[in-house]
Amino acid sequence: MKLIINSTPVALWLDIIHDAEAACAMVLKEDLESYLVFLLVRYTNKPEVVKQVIATEFLQGLNFSANKRELALQEVGDKCLIISGLFPTMATKRMVKIGYFVNIGQAAYDKISKSKKDIYSSLAREFVPLMDILQSVRQYSKEYPDLLPLQAYDLWNQTGSQRALSVLKQCTNGVPVNSKK
Repeated sequence: MKLIINSTPVALWLDIIHDAEAACAMVLKEDLESYLVFLLVRYTNKPEVVKQVIATEFLQGLNFSANKRELALQEVGDKCLIISGLFPTMATKRMVKIGYFVNIGQAAYDKISKSKKDIYSSLAREFVPLMDILQSVRQYSKEYPDLLPLQAYDLWNQTGSQRALSVLKQCTNGVPVNSKK
């Protein structure tokens, strides 16, 4: 494990994300990488993010006026990315699958996208790889274990998560079957 020491939270999170990208054999586009880093900086001291009811916030956000809707749905998408990436066991505690947060997060970002080329469209499209990168950050934590095999199978089966597939491959020599095909 590499010791990461930097002077600012932004630099620290950037180093962590670069390590996670390497662990996932991915390179994010600069705009997505920056968004992810600043998302982590914004939510570092907000533990309440995992206590909120996401579906209610999503539905309420849809009913707001344009500016307020964009902010509310961006926050929903961000929370879903944080939960599915850094706290996937929260899904089990809430008796839902991780894919629930993926679907709501993608829908939230997609609803506020104004074109196929804006950041929100990219976040919706790249939600799963971003989640994979955040989940790989967890590999250094003894306090928060990795995905369990059934969680990994469900997540891979629902979303195509490459990280979930790699967790499955660590558990078995067999080839998992995707029930969606």
